[in-house]
Amino acid sequence: MSLSRMLWDANRDLADACLRHPFVQGIQDGSLAREKFAYYVGQDAFFLEAFARAYSIAAAKAPDWQAFRTFHELATGVLEERKLHEAYAASWGVDLQAVRPSPVTRRYTDFLLATAWHYDVGVTAVAMSPCMRLYAWLGQQLARDGIPQHAYADWIRTYSSDDFEALARHLEAIVDRFATDIPLVRETYRYAMLCERDFFQSAWDVEE
Repeated sequence: MSLSRMLWDANRDLADACLRHPFVQGIQDGSLAREKFAYYVGQDAFFLEAFARAYSIAAAKAPDWQAFRTFHELATGVLEERKLHEAYAASWGVDLQAVRPSPVTRRYTDFLLATAWHYDVGVTAVAMSPCMRLYAWLGQQLARDGIPQHAYADWIRTYSSDDFEALARHLEAIVDRFATDIPLVRETYRYAMLCERDFFQSAWDVEE
């Protein structure tokens, strides 16, 4: 079994918790309050900026051209995802320039950037992989019965797409190539998954 698969399987409890979370369930059935999603869009846009920066740091540290290209391709994918958030922000009345990160968001982005600066590309990929794999998996789960026709259909369509799955697999290939099964790697993956769960909770806690 590959390291990326082993790490994912070891943390399926947190993936399942995210799928069952009322925020994600509200996206699935369209019942999520607009205020909660608007808040999420702003926080996630801030997060994606840090995510792209972490990819760029990892690219600079890449030990070979193939890894360098992969990190830059992944960063390009984040920029495309950021455009989706800009479209959401325009339609949901969110001023992305005025967004201030919550403590939960800041904790996650600080963790990603610190990991990218202080560790090698294998550990950095491990820190970033949970976001990609979790969102691909959530999108696929929510789209199992088809893309619904409600306000959050584009979210489900984006993360259930073959293109997003390909990005997740590219990052996992970096994990499998450069990371090793050591306690730091397991702890890093677990912490990122906990940050994902807390990110949804933070958005859910917003008052309507």
